[in-house]
Amino acid sequence: MEFGYADPQAEKVLRTFIQDGRLVRFPAKRGRRRILLEHIAACFEPGRRFPEKEVDVVLRAWCHGGETDYVTLRRYLVDEDLLSREHGQYWRTGGWVA
Repeated sequence: MEFGYADPQAEKVLRTFIQDGRLVRFPAKRGRRRILLEHIAACFEPGRRFPEKEVDVVLRAWCHGGETDYVTLRRYLVDEDLLSREHGQYWRTGGWVA
């Protein structure tokens, strides 16, 4: 359990797409993408609002040296209802409860 998930499929997906704490490429298949996005969304504390700049700092770190840019990653998190946004503020919604 390298990433701490009991589900071996989730572990496999995360090992495939994350190396050294960074996103190396983005999954094409929705199921794999969802697992990855759930994992990244867990970086954001539930119940707290984050300014866009702070969200971007976190996502840039995930994307550093990879094929995916942080804006695309942020858009996917919002589109998958893992982050919500309003007036430049973001907060965690949906997803797994850690």
